[in-house]
Amino acid sequence: MNFLSHFYFEKDNPDPYQVMGTVLPDLIKNAAKDWNFYPQKKEALFEDDPFLNSLLIGWKKHLEVDRFFHSSTFFLEETAQLKKLVVPILEDSPVRPSFLAHIGLELMLDHLLVEQNLINITSFYDQLARVNDQILHTFLQKAGAEDSAHFFRFLESFKSSRYLLSYQKIENISYALQRICMRLWTHPFSEDSIGQLTHQLSSYKLTLEKNYLNIFREMALNLKSN
Repeated sequence: MNFLSHFYFEKDNPDPYQVMGTVLPDLIKNAAKDWNFYPQKKEALFEDDPFLNSLLIGWKKHLEVDRFFHSSTFFLEETAQLKKLVVPILEDSPVRPSFLAHIGLELMLDHLLVEQNLINITSFYDQLARVNDQILHTFLQKAGAEDSAHFFRFLESFKSSRYLLSYQKIENISYALQRICMRLWTHPFSEDSIGQLTHQLSSYKLTLEKNYLNIFREMALNLKSN
């Protein structure tokens, strides 16, 4: 799941370190895709400090939400449906339809949560701003990061740009998908393809919005039971 979908489960959580922890794995992957950390496998390093422990709690929630989501019938069915819609757009593109459907579904979930006022993006950024960088640096060091300077440059840009506010408009989801694909392919889409993608996402939204909250309810129940 994407940033705002993870935040959905923490929107009433007053602990900014848990909120940061729930999105930290994705922040890391955006900042340094070659970083692979497993702090959940060495919990003793974090348990004595309440702030570090809160970051770890959030991190583990992130992993559990993603595990549940990606193994769900909802994910399999919805990505299959979206894949059918994007295949014609990608005839002359290097982008894999399954990849675009996977990421597209996740961004569409963010879009719907924002559009239907189920989360507040400003509140999300405000929570991230309350996290002390030195504590976050310590967490990353203990997790295995040798040099976190580039991560913090990315994080500062992420917080200051407030890019996720653009997810309120569906046409911006298409451009967000283009940016993600450009990390893997030099020329993923033409301008015409972006327009076609927006059209297909708009059509797909009509069916997705009817039942998308069910998966959030199921995941919320799963988190409570663990």
